[in-house]
Amino acid sequence: MAVSKCARVLRAVVSVHAVAIFGQPVFAGVYLSGDYDGLRWHLAGANTVTSLGYVQLIVAIVVWVRLRRAWPFVATLALVAAETVQYFAGMDGALWLHLPLGVLTIAALTVLFIAVWRQPVLRPAPRTASTPRTASTPHKEGVSG
Repeated sequence: MAVSKCARVLRAVVSVHAVAIFGQPVFAGVYLSGDYDGLRWHLAGANTVTSLGYVQLIVAIVVWVRLRRAWPFVATLALVAAETVQYFAGMDGALWLHLPLGVLTIAALTVLFIAVWRQPVLRPAPRTASTPRTASTPHKEGVSG
């Protein structure tokens, strides 16, 4: 079965998001090396990464609605929540929170990147009359079998 258009868009957005987030430690390192322009690049990167996170959340909602797969939405929601907290911690200068959340968000996005590329995000196959009902398949009232 071919990968759906929604899944391809999700893969693309997650991939761009991953590339953008990997630039953040580089920009922070440039700043910490004494080049104060690195802080401006780090802020621009933070705005980009955060915006891509929200775009990814919208795409994950579309995947959930169209393909009936909730896991990309749940994972993206957790990631975006962590990125948002990290963003405001950085703006407030709370490095004790900003740095560990940075490591966490990069690790989480890397795992999500691997997940969307390893396992296809496909619509579940429709249940046919020949498909046996299992414990996870609810019994419909008025239908024998």
